[in-house]
Amino acid sequence: MEEELNGKSNGAGDEAEKEEEDIQNGVVFVELKEHCMQLLELLQNSEKDNSFLPQLLHLLRRSPSHSLQPFFDYTLFPLLLLFDAAVNSRSTTKLNSKNNNSLEFDALVTSHKVSDTVAECVVLCLEEVLKKCRLLSVDQMVVILKKLAYGAMLSPAEASEEFRDGVIKCFRALLLNLRTCSDESCPCKQIDDFPVFKELQFPVFNNSISVTEECLLAFLQSEIASAAIGHWLSLLLKAADIEVARGHRGSSRLRVEALMTLRVLVAKVGTADALAFYLPGFVSQTGKILHTSRTMISGAAASTESLNQAVRGLSEYLMIVLDDNSTSSILHAPENDVFALDSNKTKPLSSYLEELRQLPVKNAVQSEVITESVDRGTMISVGDSDCKIGSLRVKRTEKWLAETTSHVNKLLSSTFPHLCVHPNRKVRLGVLASIRGLLRKCSYTLRDSRLMLLECLFVLVCDDSEDVSSEAQTFTEILVSSGKNQIEQDMSEVFSRLVEKLPRVVMADEESLALSHARKLLAVTYYGGPRLVADYLLVSPVAAARFLDVFALCLSQNSVFAGPLNQLAAKSPSKSGFMHSISEIKAITTIAHEEKSEFLGSQNRNKSRPYEHVKNEYELPNMPPWFVHVGSRKLYQALSGILRLVSLYIFTDSRNEGSYCVLIDILLGHFRNLTSELRTREHRNDSWQSWYKRTGSAHLVRRASTASCILNEMIYGLSDQASTSFNGMFRNKGIYVNSNGNKNARIHLIDCIGSILHEYLSPEIWNIPLGFSDSLEQFGEDGDINLHVFNDNGMLHQVIIEGIGIFNICLGEEFSSSGFLHSSLYMLLENIICSNFEVRRASDSVLHVISATQNCPTVGHLVLANSDYVIDSICRQLRHLDLNPHVPNVLSAMLSFVGVADKILPLLEEPMHAVSMELEILGRHHHPNLTLPFLKAVAEIAKASKHEADKLPNQAESYKKDMNAKMSELNSGIRMNDANVPEEELESIIFKFNDSKRYRRIVGSIAGSCLVSVTPLIASADPASCLTALDVIEDGIIVLSKVEEAYKHESETKEALREIIESCSFYNLLDTLGADEDETIENRLLPAVNKIWPFLVSCFRSKNLVAIKKCCRTITTVVQICGGDFFSRRFHSDGAHFWKLLSTSPFQKKKPFSKEERMPLQLPYRKSWTEDSSSNPSEISNLKLQIAILEMISDLSKNKRSAPSLDPVFKKISGVVVGIACSGVKGLQGACENALVGLASVDPDLVWLLLADVYYSRKGNIPCPPSDEFPEIGEVLPVPSSSKEYLYVLYGGQSYGFDVDFNAVEIVYKKLCAEVFTSQTYK
Repeated sequence: MEEELNGKSNGAGDEAEKEEEDIQNGVVFVELKEHCMQLLELLQNSEKDNSFLPQLLHLLRRSPSHSLQPFFDYTLFPLLLLFDAAVNSRSTTKLNSKNNNSLEFDALVTSHKVSDTVAECVVLCLEEVLKKCRLLSVDQMVVILKKLAYGAMLSPAEASEEFRDGVIKCFRALLLNLRTCSDESCPCKQIDDFPVFKELQFPVFNNSISVTEECLLAFLQSEIASAAIGHWLSLLLKAADIEVARGHRGSSRLRVEALMTLRVLVAKVGTADALAFYLPGFVSQTGKILHTSRTMISGAAASTESLNQAVRGLSEYLMIVLDDNSTSSILHAPENDVFALDSNKTKPLSSYLEELRQLPVKNAVQSEVITESVDRGTMISVGDSDCKIGSLRVKRTEKWLAETTSHVNKLLSSTFPHLCVHPNRKVRLGVLASIRGLLRKCSYTLRDSRLMLLECLFVLVCDDSEDVSSEAQTFTEILVSSGKNQIEQDMSEVFSRLVEKLPRVVMADEESLALSHARKLLAVTYYGGPRLVADYLLVSPVAAARFLDVFALCLSQNSVFAGPLNQLAAKSPSKSGFMHSISEIKAITTIAHEEKSEFLGSQNRNKSRPYEHVKNEYELPNMPPWFVHVGSRKLYQALSGILRLVSLYIFTDSRNEGSYCVLIDILLGHFRNLTSELRTREHRNDSWQSWYKRTGSAHLVRRASTASCILNEMIYGLSDQASTSFNGMFRNKGIYVNSNGNKNARIHLIDCIGSILHEYLSPEIWNIPLGFSDSLEQFGEDGDINLHVFNDNGMLHQVIIEGIGIFNICLGEEFSSSGFLHSSLYMLLENIICSNFEVRRASDSVLHVISATQNCPTVGHLVLANSDYVIDSICRQLRHLDLNPHVPNVLSAMLSFVGVADKILPLLEEPMHAVSMELEILGRHHHPNLTLPFLKAVAEIAKASKHEADKLPNQAESYKKDMNAKMSELNSGIRMNDANVPEEELESIIFKFNDSKRYRRIVGSIAGSCLVSVTPLIASADPASCLTALDVIEDGIIVLSKVEEAYKHESETKEALREIIESCSFYNLLDTLGADEDETIENRLLPAVNKIWPFLVSCFRSKNLVAIKKCCRTITTVVQICGGDFFSRRFHSDGAHFWKLLSTSPFQKKKPFSKEERMPLQLPYRKSWTEDSSSNPSEISNLKLQIAILEMISDLSKNKRSAPSLDPVFKKISGVVVGIACSGVKGLQGACENALVGLASVDPDLVWLLLADVYYSRKGNIPCPPSDEFPEIGEVLPVPSSSKEYLYVLYGGQSYGFDVDFNAVEIVYKKLCAEVFTSQTYK
């Protein structure tokens, strides 16, 4: 009962829907009827209003297909008539309606012209009708095809672009609306689902037409429609060519539409029988499109979308006509030689028909009788070899296929290699789709192009665009995993071809072709796997050497001269640049200063320059410096990727044990040859000039550089980073090979790296010169060496240093545990101060990479962790300075750039002793050119000592407080009879105290050594040496003062500890406390200053103004630290040398020097820096010097600790300064005022008398005394008769050389009255 009710309800629902559909159709028909009548009226009268056409178009677009299908003929008829009229009115060749079988009548043929607006709207309406309504008969389709063909034949001069474009779209809509029939044996079932249907997003019709209706697709495949198919193929290709011929006026949109419609036509016909006849012409025309698109850069010809459509259309045509399933029987192909991926599927009907056609035909009258064959629905004469005369069908014989595929192979070989590197992504996607289809369908038929197609596929595997490379990799993985033997053979042959052609392609001037070629080889190496590489390389040692020679030729410096001229421009060497170590140490120092934290502390790691920044700016492995003239970074990445893969496959292949060492030894042979030649040069005592002029010497350096580059890449290929990059590049986790899992393999890798490092660190290689200074000074040679020689040497060093960083990346922490870090760290520190910037930069970056790998926050931590090895190397080389003249620079660079001097200060005693010896007279005599480098090293050690000394007083005071607290606690325990201090605890306290005392003494000893070493150099005539020595003096004096301050706290602590020991009766601990030590050695400060003072005075007597200014600041610092009482007698005896520089005007001509002043006594070995007597310093230089002396006077007098030093010379200094102030010299006015303020803070009365004596000598309104008790000013300061009787002249000894400027006197007097004399607030 329920079923009956459901059936009735469904039937009622269907009837309601049908009724609703009928109503909707009726509404559509009413509107269509009105518009159709208007179309007919417009056909008769072109002047009639055509505003209804957009409404008609809107109606057709919004109406569903089922509403338009019943009125298809009704709507089509007026549209076709108006379309005919538009075509006839535009065509220069009028059509005769009686000769063509069209629907137009003589009475309806119009003589007037249809406007472009009407014609274009009609075409749009016609497209909508053909898109939504299904054709019902072959006759109907033939008529429409003819009319559209006449429209497509219109030239650009006859019809507008929009009209011609609309005609093509109408034809495409007609084709897309053709459906397959329901007859399973119909030829229409042979049509495949081509990608063009998905690209156009045309709606798919699930329902097929009934068997009783005509199959329009079968008609298109029949011989009757061959002429129409050929005609439309010709029209579409011609339409595309016409737009190219029009140049910049051509429409790229119309060209794309024509080629897209061409693809739809080929896909709808879909059978080899119907299309084979036109294949030669189609290939020829399509080839013309491909070649034209390559050469044109603008206009319709350069349209990338049209190129994409042409490539896809060509491949789809070839896949239909040259399908292996239909041609394998003709070509008698063996089954194992056909590796098309679709060959194992069920064969279609056409393949069985093809086999039947090859059977022998029995016919009695063979030469006369014509048999009606199933052969593609054609009438073929048995006697004809290929086709019947007048037939548009061809018999695909073996000969025909050979000739056709020959032309196709030529076209593909000349176009596809260029198209696969086309800059447009869509074109490369089209090429990939074509290659995929051809290898699937036509691999055997196009076997001559198979290798070329594989090469193009491998190029696209490494494409820069992710979607292109992803699709290519997916297809390649399917291809490789199919298990076909022919694929392995083809890949092996491709690998051999690519390797042999690689040098010629790289050294050509086509960057894109070289990149594509290298990427082909990279991809085939990756997918070929270890077996492919081993079969090629390990056949014999000769094969391995040949392979390495190929890459050595591609990566060598000789290839620099193989490219175009624009790549031969010499790269200017960098003279300066960013050094991460310097930036890092500055950043950490600033943080430590601001936060008062430990220097190089791990808590500041996140604030220092991170390793990622260095990695981004200097990536390892890096492109060799000479390759920038050969090719791009992408090319080098492809070449290096091949080497990494080969290395990985050979190393991890268990079948080829020992083969990896063979490859390494071949490359290390170049280093051994270079080292041998360098040793021979040393043995023969040949000069560098003669060695480089010898044939092949410079070539050895270049070959070693190339070998180093290859070795670095091969070792990097064994790292986890390389495997990760390959997995990221090819997006395939299945081919991952990890060399770290096998312990034996890891040991083998360490042995290989050890053998390489042994050659890398050969001292002969690091002794080759990098510049003229090295070649002429270090080796004592004269002559001329070509600049490119130094450049080659620098690049060799740079590549080797980068290799050390790569080995560290590969081994990780094992790089240190294997001893490689200890053997190479000192060499890296040496090259931080290399004269070649690129070498410096490489060393700096590698040090950061190693620090990050070894879990060190900074390079300073790395050096600190390995400081014993570094210091040991420095001490060893300091003993042989003649062989290692660079070691002072290394020491100073390590201490300054890396910033670990304060942390390794206890280890610097031995180096400091050696440095002190070298700064003595004999040392400076033997190595005069090393004086300044040694001074720089001493300066860094002094800075480190100062940094450590700053913490000593606070630490000692804190320790003293702890001991006092412990003593108080003990005393209270004794009073309460509860004293209990364990002996072990007290012993540990004493040990800690002794360690602190020992470290303080080390700091003081090092600072004292620094002072002793540099003191004689204060009087050096070399400005740089003098300035550096003065810096050391300042730091050293500060250190000694801090050490003595800490010693005072330490002495009190020692006494407290002694009391505790005696209270607890632990008398055995008194010996460990050092009760009997000599305390006289702790008095270092004043004895050191006593020795320094004569050299400071000697510095003032020199003519070096810069050094004198620096000496003023040094004296200020020293006097303020040591106290003025110690220097009062010294200023009294030696001060004349200071004040003499103030008592002479810089604008007066100086008198000739006396014999003693003219030429100071010099030792015979000392280099003379005395300037020519005729050249005097400028006035501004003298003014700056006097400002420095005045600032020294100001600082000394304002400080109560240092002011007593000026007591013996106070009157003289005050007179000199007042004399300068009264002269009114503008440049000295401010410095004089500051000095007077300082002097007034010591004795304001004297300063007031000296100023008032001048100020009131010319004043008319002299103020009266405040009371009768005081005398008048005239009585106190009588008016002088001349300027020589001023008090400042009498006290100072002489005038400044100028008349008194009373305006300046008034300004100074009033200022001091306001600031000093009135307030009497002195510091």
